[in-house]
Amino acid sequence: MNSNPLSGAVVEGVDFGQWTVILCKPDCVQRGLVDQVLERIAATGVAVSHRLDVVAQPWQAHVAYRELLTDTGRRPRNLPARIDAAYVGKTVTVAFAHGAPGIHARLRYLIGHTDPSKAAPGTIRGDLGEDSLDAALKEKRLVRNLVHTSDDPAAARRECGAWFGAGVPLQVSDFDRCSVVLCKPDCVERGLVGDVLARIAAAGATIANRTDVTVQAWQAHVHYWDLLVDADWFPDRDIPTCLDEAYAGRRVTVALAHGEPGIHARLRQLLGHFDPPHAARGTIRGDLGADSLDAALKEKRLVRNLVHTSDDPDAARRDFGTWFGAGRRALLTSPLVPLQPTHDDH
Repeated sequence: MNSNPLSGAVVEGVDFGQWTVILCKPDCVQRGLVDQVLERIAATGVAVSHRLDVVAQPWQAHVAYRELLTDTGRRPRNLPARIDAAYVGKTVTVAFAHGAPGIHARLRYLIGHTDPSKAAPGTIRGDLGEDSLDAALKEKRLVRNLVHTSDDPAAARRECGAWFGAGVPLQVSDFDRCSVVLCKPDCVERGLVGDVLARIAAAGATIANRTDVTVQAWQAHVHYWDLLVDADWFPDRDIPTCLDEAYAGRRVTVALAHGEPGIHARLRQLLGHFDPPHAARGTIRGDLGADSLDAALKEKRLVRNLVHTSDDPDAARRDFGTWFGAGRRALLTSPLVPLQPTHDDH
């Protein structure tokens, strides 16, 4: 790849062989399909992060369609006007996807054929598209095909600069700045995962790598090692059985929360007291909790208190290995810090 800046965007330290830009086009936004499209991309195993709504400026649309605009062999004479009509002043949603090398080709395959009427079932355009190239040509406009992802690393670098701005480094996270969030079975079953993660994000953390996990017994045992080791503090309960009943075979949602040093203490404070009735108003457990330690003791079970975040950097390292697994340190690449684009955004 050319080492010179592309389209005026200088982005240092980013391996665009593993990062791609997702552009949810105006028709995707207008039809309310952005969440569904991003979820389908995330379901392939890539990490989708730093979603941003942008009101497109002319130059951004022109950079995005650079290849078509400079193709002297097949573009219509009024292509610039068609691009402006489709994009300028309209809202698009952009995001980053991070994965293994080859991510660009895999996502382009997932998106499907440029013409939705020719896209295969199982692709995003094949399943969700409702336009066709024939209709677009007759109406002298661009085809509405929902979503674009970068063709290759060079395109990803250019599109990063176009939609997010220049000079945005990515750094490998350390556990001083990263906490594991565990939304427990009661949180999942009560449909509160989105609310809980939104409250954590509102506290200044960047949420990434959200993953649903069916818990294996060993994960619960490792996570709650202190309860097992100190089981003599709970003579009225069989702690191993309690853990297995509360977790094994049940669904949890885990995610990473990135922030500044001190994030662990701040998030623990946000969660509130482990016994929901004793948690202060404004904390997650205080506002959303529906159980109590008294009820749990009477029923000889664990208290249902919605969510866990790592106590400290060492706990975060252990929690990461427990819930995300070995050999996945690539997930620890921090999402981009919130940007201040030069263009207008929502």
